[in-house]
Amino acid sequence: MKDLLNFIVTNLVTKPEAVSVEEQKDNENINLNLTVDPTDMGLIIGKNGQTIRAIRKLLTVRAMAENIRVNLQLTEPQEDKRNEDTSEESS
Repeated sequence: MKDLLNFIVTNLVTKPEAVSVEEQKDNENINLNLTVDPTDMGLIIGKNGQTIRAIRKLLTVRAMAENIRVNLQLTEPQEDKRNEDTSEESS
């Protein structure tokens, strides 16, 4: 499931090296946390959420074939590096 999501997203974004997928498995549930570059967030969400909805639908179809449930969460990337850059400029 993680590989499918990674394949779809890396082919959509402008910075595929920034794509990160974390997978957590329970009994019959898979939770996927997707992190992309902040500039690519709009591409993944799409107009009115259509792109992320389509990605979730593809994952659901695959999950149904495997008799499991899947949950996709789009998370914001860690901005620690940006915060350090702004604090250095203000010093």
